[in-house]
Amino acid sequence: MPVFLRSQAQGILALDLFTAGLLDGAKVYVLAVIEHGSRRVRVVGATGHPVQAWVVQQARNLLMDLEDTGTRVKFVLHDRDASVTAAFDAVFHAAAVRIVRSAVQAPRMNSVVERWIGGCRRELLDQTLIWNKRHLMIVLREYEDFCNTRRPHRALNQAAPLRPLPDGVTDPDQFRIQRRDRGGGVIHEYRLVA
Repeated sequence: MPVFLRSQAQGILALDLFTAGLLDGAKVYVLAVIEHGSRRVRVVGATGHPVQAWVVQQARNLLMDLEDTGTRVKFVLHDRDASVTAAFDAVFHAAAVRIVRSAVQAPRMNSVVERWIGGCRRELLDQTLIWNKRHLMIVLREYEDFCNTRRPHRALNQAAPLRPLPDGVTDPDQFRIQRRDRGGGVIHEYRLVA
C-alpha cells in the first residue's frame, strides 16, 4: 500500500449494519465498525429494530469509545442503508468527522468491513445456533476479541490489531504451537508455547 494511502487509513472508520438470524427465526441487526489503519474491529451493538434513536445512540457511544482509546477519526465510510440516517451523520459532523457514503451498488467501496462481515458469517454465525440477542452479543464479543488479539492481518505484517508480533521471530519452525478452541470449537486460536 502506498505511503499516502497508509497515512490516510489511520483516520478512516468503516461501518455497516448486517443481520443475524436467531433460533426462533427473528432477525437482529448488528452495527460493526473497523478502523482501516489498525484493522481493529468493534461490534457496537445489536437490536431487533434499528430505529433512528438507537442508531444515533450507537454513534454517540462509538465516539466516546474512540475518544477513550485516543483514536482520531477523520472519515467515516458507510453505505446508503436506510437505517443510517442524517441524524446519525450529524453526530459525526459535530465531532468534525467527514462522512463518505459509498456509491450505489458498489460494495467494494466499503470492502474492509464487508470482508469482515463475510468472515464473521462464514466462520461464526453460519456455524452457531444463536438463542437470543444476549447470546448473539456474547458470541460476537468473543469473535471481536479473537479478531483483535489473535487473528493475523497481511496489512499489519501478520500481527493482530491489538497484539504486535514478538521481537526476533524469524523462524516459526523453532517454536511449539498450542491450539485453543473458542466459540464452542468454531474458532481455533493458536499461541506459542515456551
